Amino acid sequence: MGISTSEAGPEEAGEAGTCTPSLSCLLIDREEAERLAAMLKAIADPTRLQLFRLIERAPRGEACVCDLTQCLGLRQPTVSHHLKLMTEAGLLDRERRGAWVWYSVNPDGLRRLRAILEPVGEPEAAAA
Repeated sequence: MGISTSEAGPEEAGEAGTCTPSLSCLLIDREEAERLAAMLKAIADPTRLQLFRLIERAPRGEACVCDLTQCLGLRQPTVSHHLKLMTEAGLLDRERRGAWVWYSVNPDGLRRLRAILEPVGEPEAAAA
């Protein structure tokens, strides 16, 4: 596949002489980009992905740390560390019940995570 080196004429290049003059309007807010990057970073680990899926698919939509350690075969401090990172990123909710902590998927965090990967939609057709 070749790359064209011809330059577009003024009518093809847009008002400001760029290929896509309205592209800057699609830029997400920097703070939102940082929050989304933190979410992606928090879940971009094999152990954390496993934990997230275990919690998401748990029969009641929640899981206790004690169950997660047994399932993964990891020590409690290791599992708690991973869960803490995902909670701080907004992917999980936590609730203390006596000596144990129960985790569930944060619906808003999951929605935001899914929105990152979903196509925005069809661009508007250029005026003829």
